[in-house]
Amino acid sequence: MPNKLTETNEIRFTGEESFYRGKVRDVHTLNDGRLVMVASDRISAFDHILPRPIPYKGQVLNQLAAYFLEATAHLVPNWFLASPDPNVSVGYACSPIRIEMVIRGYLAGHAARTYASGLRTLCGEKMPDGMRENDPFPEPIITPAIKSETGHDEDISKEEILRQNIVSEEVYETMEKYTKSLFFFGSKMAEERGLILVDTKYEFGLRAGKLMLMDEIHTPDSSRYFYLDGFHERQKKGESQQQLSKEFVRQWLIEQGFQGLVGQKMPEMSDAWVEEISRKYIRLFEGLSGEKFFPAESRDAQQRIYENVENYLLLP
Repeated sequence: MPNKLTETNEIRFTGEESFYRGKVRDVHTLNDGRLVMVASDRISAFDHILPRPIPYKGQVLNQLAAYFLEATAHLVPNWFLASPDPNVSVGYACSPIRIEMVIRGYLAGHAARTYASGLRTLCGEKMPDGMRENDPFPEPIITPAIKSETGHDEDISKEEILRQNIVSEEVYETMEKYTKSLFFFGSKMAEERGLILVDTKYEFGLRAGKLMLMDEIHTPDSSRYFYLDGFHERQKKGESQQQLSKEFVRQWLIEQGFQGLVGQKMPEMSDAWVEEISRKYIRLFEGLSGEKFFPAESRDAQQRIYENVENYLLLP
């Protein structure tokens, strides 16, 4: 198995003030208003970190995120400045807003499970009767979630967000506008690759009072894609759709009896399954970007990251 990047908590970059370990990313905040975000090979599902890292997963996520952030910078101001290492992005530090702006174009994933339970409302958004799993909504719906540092993120409606004064109505309306703009642009990019952007999420923060897009966008960890070719035929026949997303990991966990609920035991991951996930992530990268994946080989990924980032930080 190739070298896997699990932690960067022992790295201290020049000017580093604080360190935060997320589910997948490690964030090193600098004293000049920038942060260094390292995409590890950790993998999460149902808001739980799985027990084994996935080779090259962090590189895939970081390079895809940089690709999409650069492609959408003309639409929405974002935090990204540079990617000095295959696993690293450097950008502006923002004050995060605790809301994930989830937008859904199709009845899939969490929305489909909610629908199957008999409910026809999700986060205050009505879902029409008579829909089948993976059918498109008449118009994409925004179903926000409150971010949680531990455990499951929670669904929340726009009305409840404003009632709790989590953000002002003006800020929320701008987040809504940005979310729709990014989703429609991302859908167009996906269609050019023979894909359908099914659903995704965006995270925002404030920098000097300005709303900015944060974190990754349109990656397989934050988004769900279907293959466009054959989609309508499969839907007419009631067949499962071919996906290009992390959903295959969630489905494997469900088959093993795990959905992150209290009392459920995380299943063991074999070497063969870890290697298969890695191969799938590489195929995801090549399918979404249209570019060939070149693994960043290194006996010591942490040392490579440290040297590349330090060299970048020395630039004028």
